[in-house]
Amino acid sequence: MSGALLFGIATYALMVAAFFTAKQRALHMPVMMGAVLFDLLIPIYLVLTHDWYKRLIEQEEIFSFMIWMHFILVLTLYALYGLQIMTIRRMVNGDEPARKEHRTQGLGILIARGLVILSAAMLIDPTGAG
Repeated sequence: MSGALLFGIATYALMVAAFFTAKQRALHMPVMMGAVLFDLLIPIYLVLTHDWYKRLIEQEEIFSFMIWMHFILVLTLYALYGLQIMTIRRMVNGDEPARKEHRTQGLGILIARGLVILSAAMLIDPTGAG
């Protein structure tokens, strides 16, 4: 199993724990911000460490439904992160009803991130070639 995938699963487990301990902000906020940062930086790491031209173009995986499903799930996750940031800004400005929206979006993020990790696991090259 890929090291990046194992780290992703570990951060997901931390994220689930932080979701259910939201009242402990000293744990909740850094874990959630760290997970978002990880999700934003992992594509850069993967581009720098894998031969994507060979895999996507030469092996024609660019036409794979699984690749496109994973890409759309990642975009969905990033969109949810954007909405979550806007909701957090409302909460900071004293909008109490935004708390329920924040929790609902958080649950959506957990679901989407779980699907992103699952689809990433299915895309790992079993030969380890790239």
